Amino acid sequence: MYTAQGKIDKSDTLAKHAPLVRRLALQLIAKLPASVELDDMIQAGMLGLLDAANRFQEDQGAQFETYASQRIRGAMLDELRANDWLSRGLRQSSRSVDAAVQVLEQKLARAPSEREIAQAMKLSLEDYQQLLQEIHGSQLLYYEDCESDNSENSFLDRQNGSSDRSGDNDPLQRLLDSGMRHMLVEAIGLMPERERLLLSLYYEQEMNLREIGAVLEVSQSRVCQLHSQAISRLRARLNESSWSEAA
Repeated sequence: MYTAQGKIDKSDTLAKHAPLVRRLALQLIAKLPASVELDDMIQAGMLGLLDAANRFQEDQGAQFETYASQRIRGAMLDELRANDWLSRGLRQSSRSVDAAVQVLEQKLARAPSEREIAQAMKLSLEDYQQLLQEIHGSQLLYYEDCESDNSENSFLDRQNGSSDRSGDNDPLQRLLDSGMRHMLVEAIGLMPERERLLLSLYYEQEMNLREIGAVLEVSQSRVCQLHSQAISRLRARLNESSWSEAA
């Protein structure tokens, strides 16, 4: 894996860890719309792997595969953002759900039910649930989702400023050290129990939709709906928290 000069052999590294790239791509694409191509994710992931090989230093105290996994996932997400696979209509629909959830949470001081969200959006419950299914996989959560309109005082800018002062330029470490992690844990804790369980099964246990449906005793399409609603709750809560922090 290393050359005579003690550096990582990039060709050997790419060949050895290609299965890791494919595995991570498959995990990610399972959460995305069918329009996203697996080959595109693998290609982006290989670039992330190459970047990891260029940057990795043994004295960082991390295993190469752990470090590379972070870079590979980051490269795939960057590819998704750059190509913006969502249609304008779907993105607007997703934002509309987020906005309705945020308004109702402020008004009710609790997590609103599906029926209440549907009524706020002037939709029947059936139409609202169909909308949730359509936007499933469209709601990757970015730092920018937590920014206010005041770009000079956005959540991201404040976190970057504090990280620059500490000399830490690792994006993952900035996320772990920032208030974002606390906000996320708090937001999940306020969600309905079934949606908390779904997120745990989906992201921690890495179960597929069929397996989650069996645990929750619902159909796969219903899992898609609940997942979309759970992500909208998170986005609304994080957006609300970042506004409060900026005030």
